[in-house]
Amino acid sequence: MFVDPPAPTPKTAEEKPPASAEDALQNPPRAWEFNPDYQRLVTAWNTVLPHLEGLRTALDKAYGLAMSPQTWDAPVGERYVEDIREWRNRLAAYRHSVLTAISDEAADTPRWVRTTANAPHAF
Repeated sequence: MFVDPPAPTPKTAEEKPPASAEDALQNPPRAWEFNPDYQRLVTAWNTVLPHLEGLRTALDKAYGLAMSPQTWDAPVGERYVEDIREWRNRLAAYRHSVLTAISDEAADTPRWVRTTANAPHAF
């Protein structure tokens, strides 16, 4: 059984960009913005998780019905139960790999990036 990796956390209303001494010394000071790439990872996680949950729920329901003694009256039923069990294992591994990929990418992506909104321009 796999445990889901940590999800990327969305920006909260109270969250402020990082402050450093060099930012205050620049004239004009550089601004920060929430990283759009990090936000895309949050969106990807929130998009894919309900689909994976729906697939898991459907396979768990089918597996529960297949395991019931009222469902199968022949020895061939065990083969179908094994097939569904294998599908569940593959889905668990797939879920783990997809969520781990998103989580690892979020861990390597900075939450805040400097913006060029206050950068001086030569006109």
